[in-house]
Amino acid sequence: MLHRRTVGDVMTEEVVTLRPSTPFQEVAALLDAHDIAAAPVVDDDGAPVGVVTASDVLRHETGMPDPQGRDGNEERAWGKARARTAGALMSSPVFTARADWTIPRAARELRRRHVKQLPVVGENGLLTGIVSRSDLLDAFIRSDAEIRGEVEQDVLGRILGLDEGTVAVEVRDGVVTLRGHVPEQRLVPVLVGLCQGIDGVVAVDAHLAARAG
Repeated sequence: MLHRRTVGDVMTEEVVTLRPSTPFQEVAALLDAHDIAAAPVVDDDGAPVGVVTASDVLRHETGMPDPQGRDGNEERAWGKARARTAGALMSSPVFTARADWTIPRAARELRRRHVKQLPVVGENGLLTGIVSRSDLLDAFIRSDAEIRGEVEQDVLGRILGLDEGTVAVEVRDGVVTLRGHVPEQRLVPVLVGLCQGIDGVVAVDAHLAARAG
């Protein structure tokens, strides 16, 4: 089968973390120094218990629940605006991902949870990395040459065992065009499906026929 890249392939493993007791000024300084939009808050064992984002810091600095002044009656939001530590500032409970998740699964979870990043945990629940929307987008931004190589080597060669030159492959802006012959007509939808499953493929245009005889 094709290797589908997972969260573990694209996540950041060296994560800047906070403790619930980390003072607000240190929180702001760490986010700024490392130029990051968020940092997980972990307990004594290293398990994530919350996340502090740059937006949380802005809420605190403006003294309002959010920089635009909305949601002013929400007790939790006002608590963040007055927070003195990461524990009081963080969003909790924290939503996490696993390293073996596929890229689409992580993307769906980010969208469902309305967050921009997910701490990644192992089977023991301890932090192993963090994955952001930009990390997931990078997985789909691949050169045409990379995609063509995977189609030729993995799909046509390793999986289907077709002779070199049987099917000509052209890739332009992520669109894969296939021209040539396959041993049996039933292989056409199989080949198209395998190509569609490659990260970065936008569409597949197949001009294939079964070899006569």
